[in-house]
Amino acid sequence: MVKLQRVVKPRTHKAKLALENREPKLIENTKTALFLHGHNTSELTRRCLKDLFALKRNFAKHMHQKNKIMPFEDIVPLEKFAQQYDSSLFGLINHSKKRPHNLILGRMFDYHLLDMVELGLEQYKSLTDIPGTKVSVGTKCCLVFCGPDFESDEKYKRLKSLLLDFFRGVEATSLRLQGFEHALFFFLNEGKLYIRSYKILFRKSGMRKPRVELMEIGPSSTMTIRRTKFASKDLFKRACKEPKKLQPKKKKNISKNALGTKLGRVHMTKQDIDNLQTRKVRALKSDKKSKSPAGVGTDL
Repeated sequence: MVKLQRVVKPRTHKAKLALENREPKLIENTKTALFLHGHNTSELTRRCLKDLFALKRNFAKHMHQKNKIMPFEDIVPLEKFAQQYDSSLFGLINHSKKRPHNLILGRMFDYHLLDMVELGLEQYKSLTDIPGTKVSVGTKCCLVFCGPDFESDEKYKRLKSLLLDFFRGVEATSLRLQGFEHALFFFLNEGKLYIRSYKILFRKSGMRKPRVELMEIGPSSTMTIRRTKFASKDLFKRACKEPKKLQPKKKKNISKNALGTKLGRVHMTKQDIDNLQTRKVRALKSDKKSKSPAGVGTDL
């Protein structure tokens, strides 16, 4: 016996708008993050989760109650929370003797797990531990990745993609230089991930371009990469598939070379060279006297 899935019909206008907002779109909304607490947490992980929520305050939901969720053993409860709160990203903290100060970051595709990584906090400085002025809420940050493994190792390539998805925020087509004031640095070395946060300061340089300085504002953390769970190549390719309507239309007879120069091919009809008008020159005019046969003289 086949059980049919129940179709939810909205009863109010507000519910109808909420369901329409969850439907697939050509241009998706900014991804929201869901932050959760495990069954047991430590003071270090709670401070870390609080700072992550502060970085994504406009697009995040923080659940303070404890949950018996172990994503690497059973992901179903977390997928239900993601569908309930319409979240594509999640951050979960827990603490145990086997895995102390544990932070799990992940992302969903169609409310099912896509990628997930488990990080162990070794050293951490929160926003309050580092004195100084902070950046304003909602500021788009510059993400900098340092380390050859981010480009050479397939595992760390997927980690870089996950961190980009988690911290990129609102997609912007143009940026104002004065509003560009936050930078996040990710350093990868020998299986450890170093995250540093800086405020970008523009000082007078005596020239048209300002002098750029970096001031550390926190959070600052050193993490070890523990367990990972990444999607298969087929699922990841499906998640990254772009709708046909958003794909740029290919223009005929236009190509680019290795240097990026645009080249165009022009097709022309066949020209009639026989009737081609040329420049009239006296030397090319035919002489009437030269029309007589060669070697034949005139009568005297």
